[in-house]
Amino acid sequence: MKLAIVGGGSTYTPELVDGFQRHRDALPLDELVLVDPDPQRLELVGGIGRRMLARAGHPARLTTTTDLAAGVDGADAVLLQLRVGGQDARHADETWPHEAGCIGQETTGPGGFAKALRTVPVALGIADVVRERAKPGAWIVDFTNPVGIVTRALLQAGHRAVGLCNVAIGFQRRFAAALGVPADDVQLGHVGLNHLTWERSAVVAGVDRLPELLAERLQEVADDVELPAALLAELACVPSYYLRYYYAHDEVLAEQLASPTRAEAVRAIERELLALYADPSVDTKPEALERRGGAFYSEAAVELLVAMRGGRSGGGADRPRVVDLRNDGVLPFLPDDHVIEVPARFAGGRFVAEPVAPLPEAARGLVAAVAGYERLALDAAVHGGRERVLAAMRAHPLVLQHSRAERLTDLLLAQNAQHLPWAR
Repeated sequence: MKLAIVGGGSTYTPELVDGFQRHRDALPLDELVLVDPDPQRLELVGGIGRRMLARAGHPARLTTTTDLAAGVDGADAVLLQLRVGGQDARHADETWPHEAGCIGQETTGPGGFAKALRTVPVALGIADVVRERAKPGAWIVDFTNPVGIVTRALLQAGHRAVGLCNVAIGFQRRFAAALGVPADDVQLGHVGLNHLTWERSAVVAGVDRLPELLAERLQEVADDVELPAALLAELACVPSYYLRYYYAHDEVLAEQLASPTRAEAVRAIERELLALYADPSVDTKPEALERRGGAFYSEAAVELLVAMRGGRSGGGADRPRVVDLRNDGVLPFLPDDHVIEVPARFAGGRFVAEPVAPLPEAARGLVAAVAGYERLALDAAVHGGRERVLAAMRAHPLVLQHSRAERLTDLLLAQNAQHLPWAR
């Protein structure tokens, strides 16, 4: 199997390599290509990747290239992990919305919208090359945020794509540890949109253990998602920590105004990691990588790739795995072509979502509102234009007010003109 990682110069990549070498029996990987426009990063990340594979005795050949077409040529699957504009753009996304009284975040709210505008055209261009040069039927696995919007862009353009996020597998691992059971024994009732999800059940051997967790470990679970225990008790489920941007917007904004951005912290971690990657004696995943984010990313990616090839890893190929895919009636209040995040099985060459019980009124309303914004955001990302950006900005539940939307639109365009040809 040949796998190409576009954005392979990311400091995340050794996490993936670690997963590939640990699951070599389930995933017969014989060629791994890292594709990235930054040759210096490719040299460092590719170097540690080769050393890791050699130390583990893994037979895969790891190569690097700045040439996208050559990198994806003949690939069985392509994983996208892009950050258009790098940490500088992320830092901007986390700060300029403050000028209009909104949270700054790279996947949610106005900052997340800016990331979608920068990313969607690039992802679509990459996907066109994949369609031309990869093997017929090759899948694109999108880990690039905002995953829901980017994945819908790919599907809308007719590409064979699925979205992947590490939020669900993180909950699975934490719930399993709290319950004292193997992680693969926990099946989540995960539902919503990417970065707007709730865990409604945690089934072990046919029994939902989530009520037990909420009864016995309520404060611990609430602290994990940084939300009030009373809210989780009222909801009788566990919101993703991204819902804190909605449920506790003003509190989060105050914290952001008083603290350095996550981008600044990541820059420091990346400098440390790249120095380690440059050390020829380092041939294992550095401990510092755990502070970079993306926990269990490699586990989620490997499990998904194995399932797509009909193999067995983590409970078998037919076990549901949480992915981002077309709605197709699963959430009946959304259009069929919208992208949702739910457990699905890979069968007959495609992902089939598991049935989902009706959402409570409050959750349904929020999902519908954010989905409306996402559709307008994708239209703006594909077609450009200030009016489209303004319409999407105004539709976001964290914005709504017209004057605020206008201010945020001006700020977004000023900060991102270099990445948006139509805005220059």
